[in-house]
Amino acid sequence: MSGAGGERPGDAARRALRAARARETETGGDGVAPGEGEEGRADRARRPGDAARQALRVAAAAKEAERRDAAPEAEAAEDAERVERARQVEGIERVERARQVERAERSDQADTGGSAAARPGGRPGDVAREALRAARAEARRAEEAAAAAASDQPPARPVRRPPSPSQAAAAGSAARGRTARDLKQFLTTAFRMPSDQAEPETPAPAPDSVAVTGPPEPDPPAPAPADTSHLPRTMATPHRDSELRRTFPSLPSRAAAPAASGFAETWWGNAWVRALEEGALDVKRLGRGRSYAERGHVDAITVTPGLVLAYVQGSRPRPYRVQLRLRTFGEDEWERLLETAADRPADIAALLDKELPQTLADSGVPLLPGPGELEPRCSCPDFGHPCKHAAALCYQTARLLDADPFVLLLLRGRGEREVLDALSRRNAARAARERRPAALPGVRATEALVPRQLPPLPPPLPAPAHPEQPPVYPGVPGGPDPFALDQLATDAAARAHALLTTGHDPVGDLTLWQDAVRLAAARPGSGLTASTRALYATLADAVGRTPGDLARAVAAWRQGGPEGLAVLEEPWDPPAGRFDRARPLLLAADLPAFRPSHNHLTHPDGRLQLRFGRDGLWYAYESEPGQDDWWPRGTPDLDPVGALTGLGTADDI
Repeated sequence: MSGAGGERPGDAARRALRAARARETETGGDGVAPGEGEEGRADRARRPGDAARQALRVAAAAKEAERRDAAPEAEAAEDAERVERARQVEGIERVERARQVERAERSDQADTGGSAAARPGGRPGDVAREALRAARAEARRAEEAAAAAASDQPPARPVRRPPSPSQAAAAGSAARGRTARDLKQFLTTAFRMPSDQAEPETPAPAPDSVAVTGPPEPDPPAPAPADTSHLPRTMATPHRDSELRRTFPSLPSRAAAPAASGFAETWWGNAWVRALEEGALDVKRLGRGRSYAERGHVDAITVTPGLVLAYVQGSRPRPYRVQLRLRTFGEDEWERLLETAADRPADIAALLDKELPQTLADSGVPLLPGPGELEPRCSCPDFGHPCKHAAALCYQTARLLDADPFVLLLLRGRGEREVLDALSRRNAARAARERRPAALPGVRATEALVPRQLPPLPPPLPAPAHPEQPPVYPGVPGGPDPFALDQLATDAAARAHALLTTGHDPVGDLTLWQDAVRLAAARPGSGLTASTRALYATLADAVGRTPGDLARAVAAWRQGGPEGLAVLEEPWDPPAGRFDRARPLLLAADLPAFRPSHNHLTHPDGRLQLRFGRDGLWYAYESEPGQDDWWPRGTPDLDPVGALTGLGTADDI
């Protein structure tokens, strides 16, 4: 700027300082000019710096006022210059576009032999429509620039200006710096798990937003999976699975099925898809979601009560987090469903075969979802209901239901094991109720306790003379010994006959050892045969003795019954009397003097022995000389000499 308003504040300050010094020189030594009075003295008392600062403030205020006055004209000039430059740039772009169209026409003519009008890009109508669009765009930009200039506001859309060589070099350096920053940011977040927040993605255009100029363009195909080599292979966590949480691996891609045919392979899978399609608001999004599912863009699926969760690969490198929510059953609904299934065993068998019976789905409890019952949620910015990612997850869930209908029961609130256990308990309770016998007719207590005269009992039948022979038991491989069974049956018949005739059981007072000896002694035959040895071994093992002990006890039992067994096992001291008179009787029979010990009298050479029993009888025993291995022999007798009869001649003794 020029003039007084354009000088710098420093110049004004210096000029004011020089003027102050000149006034001081004119006033003389006291610094007061003639006629100045008290005011002059006050001005003289001021320092030169104060005057300079005051002049600086005045100059700055004047400059600011001049700038405010000149601002509207400068802004208007700048806006006009901007509009002019925008028109120049649009003209350059239009010329460049026309050159591109001309080059394309020439290329088409070279390819088709001069018939450029045969290709859609080279028809005169297309060139005219393109020029019309460019003219309309230029007019619209000019109107926006004029409106912005009139309202002292910048245009809504900045106009691109052709960069100068220096600006292009600076832009290249900035681009390289930005690329380095982007690469660093990319490496920092490459392995970060996606969050629940929505990620930017261009939403699909609405059906009514199609341009009316130019021929309609076909719908773009579903994008191929983006490069996700820097991301984890899967974001599923199967190690956290439990009864109420199941993770299914990603299903492989498959050939696209005709749109007329169902997506799933079972009727319940198609019912799931039908619930999605009947509640959808955009058919095109369903088509894209079905394409995603068929191409395998859905990662591993996690199913919990009321929720299906998976990551779906969209057009961005990072997949989107998708959820499908379904209402779970209450206790009353589960009770009705389980009771219905328990009433039909065929439904339980179908469930075990991984099939969902139609009768169970139509039992009054809405097992399959209805239209609008599925609630999709996705982290993408598309507000469609559902978006293509949620539709893809719903289609893949139908494939899971094809393989295992228990997934549907899990979504409703209960796992497979819990459902099967509940059905088993109900079947067991039902079977127990069916097997319960019918209640017998009761008798009132007053009627049962009424005194009455009972008729006399009939006289008992006469007892048989002897017990009959038991039936013969056949031998079965791996079964019990038929001879042992025959012996037990014979013994039981003998005991019953004795009890019937005498009223006393001779075996009832025996100990376990005595009864085992009795059973072994009742074995017919003599000598230890194979079957006898087997019987002895079994009985001895049952009472904790050896077969040799049992054989010695059997010999004593056969000699004198229970008293003979007591003489074998229980030494005692008899009173004076018959035991003392036995030795003189043996000497009178020309026998040597026997050695007494308790109730035993032993021959001097140690091969014969007499034992005095509590019943007053003498029992003879034999042993090898010097072995002390005594075995019962002969028949008990009141006379000790008679007990030795039959054991050898007097000369032998």
